[in-house]
Amino acid sequence: MNAELGDLEELYQEVILDHSRRPRNFGELPNASVQVHGDNPSCGDEIHLAVRFDGNGGLEEIKFTGHGCAISQASASLMTLKLKGKSRAEVEEMFRSFHDLVTTENGEAPKTLGDLRVMRGVRKFPQRVKCAMLPWRAVEQALKQSEGEATVSTEEPEFG
Repeated sequence: MNAELGDLEELYQEVILDHSRRPRNFGELPNASVQVHGDNPSCGDEIHLAVRFDGNGGLEEIKFTGHGCAISQASASLMTLKLKGKSRAEVEEMFRSFHDLVTTENGEAPKTLGDLRVMRGVRKFPQRVKCAMLPWRAVEQALKQSEGEATVSTEEPEFG
């Protein structure tokens, strides 16, 4: 059983490294509805998230740029893959599920998170939780404003 757990952790590390080295949905998004700059002052991670909403307020398109550690870049890459095309309610539910995944010892992670479950191990490292949550804080802010630009930091109290 221990060997299986070690193999699983190695696979998770490979997925995280792949997404940090070759992030998906990385780049500019022309005609974005919202742009959110996020930063993690404790380690220097930065993300610039651009979102375009559809007519119903769902995430039609989502992209990011920025720099940071493997955890923040992989989290942003995996997040954008999972959230593209989702309704606001689905995005909010994913936010809560991901937050719980990286901050609590709850049993099994919801299958709806898909590949995002590889981030589960960061909960063992409180400083890394901020890295993993940075892109999610940015998308949370994007949902709150619907248009324009904003800034969010991991050093601010979490929103609702």
